[in-house]
Amino acid sequence: MRAFDKRVIARLFRGNTSFGFTPNTKISVDAESVICRVSNVDITSRSCELNFGSRKRTLTGREANEVGATMAAAGIPSEGAAGSSIESVSKLRCTIDPNEIMQKAGGGAQCSFEMGQ
Repeated sequence: MRAFDKRVIARLFRGNTSFGFTPNTKISVDAESVICRVSNVDITSRSCELNFGSRKRTLTGREANEVGATMAAAGIPSEGAAGSSIESVSKLRCTIDPNEIMQKAGGGAQCSFEMGQ
C-alpha cells in the first residue's frame, strides 16, 4: 500500500473527512491472514498478527483490541483454546472508497474474507 493511501485511511479512521481525494479512485487493502488472541486469564493480554505475505505485523494492547473488536462486530466467531479466545480470518480483501465514506451515508468499504486461518 502506498504511504499516501495509508495517510488517507488513517485520517478517515480519526473521523477527518475534510480533505479532497481523487474522484473514482479506491484503495485496496489485502491480508493473507489476521489472527487475534485475547487471554481469558490475563484480560490485559491482547495481540493480533497480520500476515501480508512476506511481511508480518504484530499488534498489541489497544491496537489489537480495536482489530479484535472490529472482527467480533463483523460476526467472526471466537474459538477458545487453553485460556485464550481467538478470532481469525484469511484472504481478507477490502476496497475503500474515500469519497463515498466522506458522504457519511453508510457506504464506502467492501470486504471479503474466509473464516479461520
